[in-house]
Amino acid sequence: MPTGVHLQDARQQLFDAAERVLLRAGANGLTSRAVTDEAGCAKGVLHRHFADFDAFLTELVLDRAAAQLAPRAAELRQAAGTGGVVDNLTTALTALFGPIWVALIPLITFRDELRARLRAARPGGGTAILGEVTGAVGDYLTAERELGRIAADADIASLTLSLVGGGHLLFTEPGPPAPDAVARFVTSVLADVLRRRPH
Repeated sequence: MPTGVHLQDARQQLFDAAERVLLRAGANGLTSRAVTDEAGCAKGVLHRHFADFDAFLTELVLDRAAAQLAPRAAELRQAAGTGGVVDNLTTALTALFGPIWVALIPLITFRDELRARLRAARPGGGTAILGEVTGAVGDYLTAERELGRIAADADIASLTLSLVGGGHLLFTEPGPPAPDAVARFVTSVLADVLRRRPH
């Protein structure tokens, strides 16, 4: 049996391979064989580093959350009071709903064992990870309201739900939306609270 190439950082290379498979073939195409084939290594390499495939997927989600989602959420929170509100949210939604997260959401949603392991690994599990997007948008809007850049009576919870829910739907369409389409969506959600802000 060929053992494939030697992997210097096997875990990270397997994660990167899984991301490529997920983006190309979707959640249904993400199997342990597809991952190891993509990484150019023997199937046993994955099982030397992870107890089973669900353990691998759990670590993949947590790795991508730490590497991509958390920094983007922090950047949005820090953007309050700078630039334009619509521009900030357009940039943030484009980053937060990047291709890998749009691909991971159905994986988390429909794989029961993965959800259970994420709950065991982190309070709230996959919902809490995805909740970082909601938390970041809500925190940002709250800060902008306090700074007077949106209306003082803005309903932050409703605006956040509209931006996150609608943004997710926008990014699940085939092909990523153009930046101007994201900006139009954000503008439509915020039009009233931006129009009524103090001048």
